[in-house]
Amino acid sequence: MDLHRHGVLLTTLGFAALTGNSALAIYRSRDDPRAVAFVAGAYGGIALLFHFLRKFERGDDGGRTTRAAVWVLTTLLTAMFAARVAPMMMPPVVGALVYLMAAGTAGAGFWALFLRRH
Repeated sequence: MDLHRHGVLLTTLGFAALTGNSALAIYRSRDDPRAVAFVAGAYGGIALLFHFLRKFERGDDGGRTTRAAVWVLTTLLTAMFAARVAPMMMPPVVGALVYLMAAGTAGAGFWALFLRRH
């Protein structure tokens, strides 16, 4: 069994599903420019993240620049989703907890990618 080929196939199918879902979300939100911008930005961020994660896994460029791109993109996506979820109809304490968890995730990612000794 060729695991690499199956992995590429699953990644391609997953990315096709993400593309279709994003296109449908943009179509349904066509009257709401903020929602369209959110979906388009999230899609672009995830697409770039997949690109840099592949480079990171292969070790193509020595790592530091790729690790920085992965951290920036994951932090951006975490902040985008937190900013979208926190203002929803929930108590302010829960919204603050969402932002706190997003900050903790960004901090843990920075530690894992840059400060932890291998």
